[in-house]
Amino acid sequence: MARSKSSKRWLDEHVNDPYVKKAQIDGFRSRASYKLLEINNKDKLIRPGMLVLDLGSAPGGWSQVAAPITEPKGRVIASDILPMDSIADVEFIQGDFTEQEVFDQIMAALGGARVDLVMSDMAPNISGVDAADQAASMYLIELALDMARQTLKPGANFLTKAFHGEGYDDYVKDLRSSFDKVLTRKPDASRARSREVYLVGKGFKS
Repeated sequence: MARSKSSKRWLDEHVNDPYVKKAQIDGFRSRASYKLLEINNKDKLIRPGMLVLDLGSAPGGWSQVAAPITEPKGRVIASDILPMDSIADVEFIQGDFTEQEVFDQIMAALGGARVDLVMSDMAPNISGVDAADQAASMYLIELALDMARQTLKPGANFLTKAFHGEGYDDYVKDLRSSFDKVLTRKPDASRARSREVYLVGKGFKS
């Protein structure tokens, strides 16, 4: 079956992307690692000893960045509906965290501890229908925020990918109700033409 113009453009862009090539050289599983590295350099979200929850973690680009920074004595708990190859010092739980069984597994892994950072790079499977894709994206980041509200310790932080569009402004307003400060980041590794941004919530109001 012939590829659409948009999928061919994405494939060409992906193959020639300098961050994709750099990830292959540096041993990162995805170009997304560089987005988190840049955000963390600016906002210092991950530090030694922290407990981090990585939602939508597969293939593991963010967990790869977070785990070494949290050492010593830190922990990263990652979860995704897709499988993820193991990463040193990362506990992976496969499944939909909105399902009770998976949620309970995550809570058991936390062992009653509250989380220092919830981070989510979740994105829906793109259908090509803008309104449907935006709605699906908003649904995922609302789920991530709900999880953050259930697990974060007071003063902790939240990081999520978001897309400009319907519902975005209301989401930012909702985010501000739970955090002292909300910042918007557009890392260099995020393609310029993409509506993708990253929202940082600092100082969780429990």
